[in-house]
Parts: sequence; C-alpha cells; structure tokens
Amino acid sequence: MNVIKLLPDGLINQIAAGEVIERPASVLKEILENAVDAGSTEINIHLMQGGLKLIRITDDGIGISKEDLPYALTRHATSKISSQEDLQKIVSLGFRGEALASIASVSRLSLTSFQTGSQHAWEIQTEGSETIAMQPAAGSFGTTLEVRDLFFNMPARRKFLKSESTEFAHCEGIFQRIALSNPNVAFNLYHNGKLRSHLATADMPERIKQMLGEEFRETAISIAEAAADIQLQGLISRPTFSRTTREMQYFFVNGRFVKDKLLNHAIREAYRDVLHLDRHPAYVIYLRINPDNVDVNVHPTKIEVRFRDARAVHQFIFHTIHKALATGHSEMNETNLPDATHQFGTISRDIQKTPLHYSPNQQVNLPLQPAAQPSVFYQTLFGEKSYKSITTPTLSTQHEPHPPDFLGHALGQLLGIYILAQSNQGLIIVDMHAAHERIVYEKLKQALDQQTLPIQSLLMPHLFHADPLDITTAEENIPLLNQLGFEITVTSPTSLTVRAIPAILKDADISKLVSELLEDIRSYGSSQVLASNRNEILATIACHSAVRANALLTIEEMNALLREMEKTERSDQCNHGRPTWFALSLDQLDKLFMRGN
Repeated sequence: MNVIKLLPDGLINQIAAGEVIERPASVLKEILENAVDAGSTEINIHLMQGGLKLIRITDDGIGISKEDLPYALTRHATSKISSQEDLQKIVSLGFRGEALASIASVSRLSLTSFQTGSQHAWEIQTEGSETIAMQPAAGSFGTTLEVRDLFFNMPARRKFLKSESTEFAHCEGIFQRIALSNPNVAFNLYHNGKLRSHLATADMPERIKQMLGEEFRETAISIAEAAADIQLQGLISRPTFSRTTREMQYFFVNGRFVKDKLLNHAIREAYRDVLHLDRHPAYVIYLRINPDNVDVNVHPTKIEVRFRDARAVHQFIFHTIHKALATGHSEMNETNLPDATHQFGTISRDIQKTPLHYSPNQQVNLPLQPAAQPSVFYQTLFGEKSYKSITTPTLSTQHEPHPPDFLGHALGQLLGIYILAQSNQGLIIVDMHAAHERIVYEKLKQALDQQTLPIQSLLMPHLFHADPLDITTAEENIPLLNQLGFEITVTSPTSLTVRAIPAILKDADISKLVSELLEDIRSYGSSQVLASNRNEILATIACHSAVRANALLTIEEMNALLREMEKTERSDQCNHGRPTWFALSLDQLDKLFMRGN
C-alpha cells in the first residue's frame, strides 16, 4: 500500500500560495514587481474593498506574447533566470516563477497583454488554477492583470483577513515601497473608485518628498559613500526628527525593499549615540552591491537577504551613517541621489557643504542680560588657552579674513536659558545646557578612549547617605568606577565617600551624580558596561556637568561655547536627541514683522 503519494497540481499551487500570498498586499507586491521588471513607465492600480474584491493593475511594459501567456501562470516558468549561475546574480525583482501561479490558484484571474509586434491583445482567464478561456482581447500595449475574489476557494484563509481599511493600509504600504524605489515610473492608485495617490515621474528627492512629506525632505541629512563594489546613498533623519515607531524606515538593496536584521542593527548602532530613548530614526536608504555578493533567495517573500561578507557591509553602513550624523551639516544634493535603475551602477562620493562666512562688520554687541565676569566654570570647561584666545568681537571698518563661524557671534542671553547669536543665517538661538551637554559628552568619550580622563582629588572627601543597593553596586564595581574617573569607598552600611571625580565635574552635585551613575550600572550590567552601554553612562555624567539654566555667562563664554559646538561632532542635538540650536533667517523674521507687505 502506497502511503506516500504525489499531490495534485492544484493542491501544490495552493500550498505554494500559502507561502507567498498572505493577503491582498502580497498579491499587489508580486504584480507590481513584475510590472517594474517589464520596464513600465506608468502603472495604474485599482483596488476594491482593500483588494479583497478586486486588484487590477495595468502597465505599459513590454507585454507578454500569446504563446507565453499560459506559461506565465505555470509554476516555475520565468523569463528572468535560466541557469544556476543566473540565480547567483539576480538583478530583477521577480525570478522564481511562482507568484502568478500561486495567485491564480486562490482567485479568479484575468491576464491580458498586448506585446509590440502583435496584431491585438490576448487574454487568459483562470479560476482556481483552471483555465476557462484563452481569447483575443481589446487593449493598449502593456499588460493588465485582474485578480477577483481572493481566497474564494480557501474560506479558512479568507476569514483570517482583517477589515477593509486594514487590508488597504497594507496595500498602501506596498505601494509606497515600490514607488520610493522607482521614481522614474508614474503611479496612480485608486481605491473603491477614488483616486488615492497620483505620482508623476520625478527625481529621487522629489519622490521622497511625495511619499514622506516636505518636513522630512527638507530637514534630512543626505548620505553618499562608495567603497569597492558597494555603494550607499539616501536620506536619513536628524535625531530631532525621530519617531515613536519604525514606520518611516525604508531600506533597498539593489532596488528591492528589505527588512534585514544586519542592516537594522548597523543603523541602530549608528544612531545609538544620539537616540538614547525609545525613539526611532526615519530614513530612505539605497544600497547598491554586486549581485554576486548578495543572496536574495533566502526568504519566501524575498524580504530578507544574505551578504557574502556580512561584517564588511555592516561596518560600511555603520560608518557612513555615523559620519553623516557626526557632521550634522550635510545638505541635500539632488545630483548625488541614486537613479531608479536596478542595475549596479556608479555613485558619487561624499557630499560637502559650502561653509557660511560671518562678517564682523554686521555685528552689534547687544547684551540682553547683564554679562557675568569670567568664571572658574569657564576656565575649567574651555581651558586657559581657549579663554585667552577669544575676545569680544568689535566693530571694524575694514574687512578682515575670518574662519567660517557657522553659528556666528553671541549677542547675549535670554532668560538665562538661551544664547542669541547673529550669523549669515540670521538669528541663531542656542539652548546652552543642551549644547554644552553634547560638548562635555564628546570630550568624556574621547578622554576615556585615549585613557586621558583628568581626575581631581577632592580637598574634602564627600560623604553622603546611600541605600543598600547603591552600597552593593559601589562595592562590586570599584574597577569600573575607577576607569570612569571616580574613587568611591564604602564608609558604613549606609554611607559612601567620594574621594575623587573627573575634573570636569568639580561643580556637579556629587551625591545626585553618583546615585544616578550607580543606578545606570545596575540597569546596564557591570561586566560589559564599558563595551556596550558606556555612552549611556557618559551621557548621565555629561548632563550633570553641563552649564545649568540661569547661569550667567560672559560674551566670551558664549562665543567659546559656540566655537566648541562648531568643532564638536553631533553638536546639532544633545545626548537625548533634542535640538541644541535653531536658526531664524532674515526672510522668516521679515515675515513675522510683515516687512515688505
């Protein structure tokens, strides 16, 4: 008796459909990818009831011949690969020859195509994999694929689908991905007869603006880097544009949208230093890599990839994004964004910004708050050399060359919180605590890396009450605390004594600082804390040492802070992702005061 039996073709197709076709959005993805592979310049999408009732896609691509129409709906029949070697260097979006057969097996399908050179279009109709008609048809050049009553023959699968609005939202997500990676294609999306999205052909920056909005497009940092046969371009959000969800994250590998753990980790690590809270960056990133070095055939939905040299790819992405975030001043350069082809092509190198120059002839020293005298704080934080080299700018009748002063020169303080400065950009408003926090943080990191962290012994040891958890944490982590610049001893079951601290913290609230530091060590663990969570701890230290609100600074101190910001990496935001400064241009100020109206 034969127990093992060959399955009928219809059942095989339905099993395959279960792997590839989960919902209407899965159908939409497969058909849109085929339309793009066909070289279409315009694609029209009509959905009814979130795609449950109808999915109709019309393109103006190369079309399918009468002879090939039946094969288009046959499993493992494809025009995109023909050998094992082709599978190792895939450049098309589709290649397995499973999608249309799977879709046909769970729907009522009509495929109409008019290929150049033919006298008219031809149409093939199927119902659950069974061909019911093959006939001439009317139509323009290209292909129309119509899918009705999805899962009509699989009621168990159909009842697991969600509401019409939910299914349409998933379809819209697929539409956005395909549109972002193909700006040279025009798209029209209709739902229940209403036009939901019209996208004319555009360059990549304009398409990103169409899909993610003007705010992201105007504030994002552009990236462009190449090394050997790997290239990376796109737009990444500044930390101040961070989001509570990962919805605005698009990563494309050779034109294919992917969600890959390796890539996500590289981006997350690059942002680690500027997004410590539960926030997520937004980005549209395009990775071009030699097809020989990436395997896209590792997941049924092709959403994951595998790289031949995964570590090199990870480091390349991490360093590119980390560098862009460090400078913080990269601007969109539309000529440097990628074209929409799926081929492995050329790419430009780094994008550089033309520096803004500030002329002292434009400045008026206008102290908005009584300036303080040079303080110990100032000399400690900026150093004696820096203190002596910076003087209050004065009016001059002669133009003298000056280095680029991006943030201009201080006019005064506002309410002891903000520094107001004048530059070629207009009015600069700086949150002095947030800015100084970043400066101290970066200096602490550098000093710790170079093992040059200055330590200051306290003239009078600082004794304070501590709870049992803090006592235990201090006892168990003496080497770590020493490495961070702290000498702390347990003096009783309820007290700790601090005998030395990093010199930069001499004016900090020592009791509060040490308590929070010990809490961080407990939260992140002690064994690998410097390797994996060092920056979070240093951020806590920096926050305590940064200049506080209501601190009166001299004009020299304000200018020193501005100059330090200009040479500090990632100084556009504090350690928690908040902005450190904003600029109001003269045009914006004129509009506020209705000048010229």
